[in-house]
Order: sequence, then C-alpha cells, then structure tokens
Amino acid sequence: MTRSVSCNQCSLSPICLPLAVAPDQLEELDRIMQRGRPLKRGEHLFRAADDFHAVYAVRSGALKTYAVSDDGDEQVTGFYLPGEIVGMDGISTARHLSNAKALETATVCEIPFHRLEDLSQRIPSLQHHFFGLMSNEIRADRELHMLLSKKSADDRVASLLLSLAARQQRRGLSAKRFRLPMSRYDIANYLGLAVETVSRIFTRFQQQKTLWVDGREVEILDRETLCGSGRLGVEA
Repeated sequence: MTRSVSCNQCSLSPICLPLAVAPDQLEELDRIMQRGRPLKRGEHLFRAADDFHAVYAVRSGALKTYAVSDDGDEQVTGFYLPGEIVGMDGISTARHLSNAKALETATVCEIPFHRLEDLSQRIPSLQHHFFGLMSNEIRADRELHMLLSKKSADDRVASLLLSLAARQQRRGLSAKRFRLPMSRYDIANYLGLAVETVSRIFTRFQQQKTLWVDGREVEILDRETLCGSGRLGVEA
C-alpha cells in the first residue's frame, strides 16, 4: 500500500467519506487513506473468515460480495460501485462474513478501521456519516430479502436497474444509459432467478421499448414503465 491518496483530488469525494469532512480536516483523512494495487477481474479483496482490519472505498471498477453455503453454493449479496464502501460486514465479529471479488479491474482505498474510529471521535460529522453508511447496509439487506420474497421476476430485474441508475446519478453520471459491471449470471444469482429468466426479461423489456440493451450496455427508454415494474420510488 502507498502511504496515502489525496481525497482533495478524487472525483468521488462528493459521495465518499470526505463528504462528511470539512475542507480543513481533509488532510487528517488523507493521512489514514491507503491505495493498493489494482485488483484484477476475479481477484479477491478479502475472503470470509479473514481478519477484519479495514473498510474499503471503491475508487474505480466494481466489486461483488458473496457468501458460500455449507453445500458450496454461492449467493451474491451485493454490488459495489465507485464511491461506495465495502467491508463493513466484519465490524461486529472482527472477521469478514462474506467474500469480496472484483467484477472487473478495480482500485480501492483502504481505510484502517482503528484509525477511522480514532478520527471519527475527533470529527463527529465523520462518525455520523459512517453510521449512516452502516444503516444503509442494513436497509439494503432488508430490501434484498423483501425483493426475493415478494416481487415477481420482472419486478426484481426492474428494481435492480433502477437502483443502479440512481447510484450512477449520485456519481454525476447518466441515470439513463450505463454499463452493467456484473454478468447475467451474477444478476440472476443476486435476484434468486435463473439466468435464462433474466435474459428473457431483458429481451422482453427491449421488445416493449422499455430498455435498449447491447450486451452489458443498457439505456432506460421508458422510466415510467420500468418504475411500474419495479414499484420503486427511486430518485430521478
């Protein structure tokens, strides 16, 4: 790891941890940030049962988290895009409960947790922001369970697309057209569907002119219809 990376120069600072820090306090946050080598596609950032010592801010690329059942089956539990924090699953147990793997070439900022705790005591706004991130993790987990238990296959796919669109918008990017970093297999696994079902839904949305799809490139053509499928109040 390099000693530090400048939050001041990072385009993601408006949505990452620096959001909670006043400009004159950024140097303190900079001092605890560390940037590692790029992760190759398929490379793990951490594995379940690894000792927990840091959380990670995604700088580029995308990662997925997943758990493995006693039978050896993989269950995707989340997708993480630039500006988002991954690794908080180990805070309560001091060990990671899930695996984190790069979906494509990715870079992260490592934030040693004990130093983040110390800094948060001196900067209450940082502590409040971090608690908010933890709350979002809990809410996302609850929403995933609701998604898998109640919604139709079309609803599930639409909800994921709308969520990704909103997250793109928070990064200052287009909420209409974007590239999916994850495969159809990962989407199907995350949503509890068969890969063939996901492919049929994408095809149907395209035939209905709700979506334009070209491989992993997606454009939302009819947001109102997609929102009707997803039944989500996702911000425009």
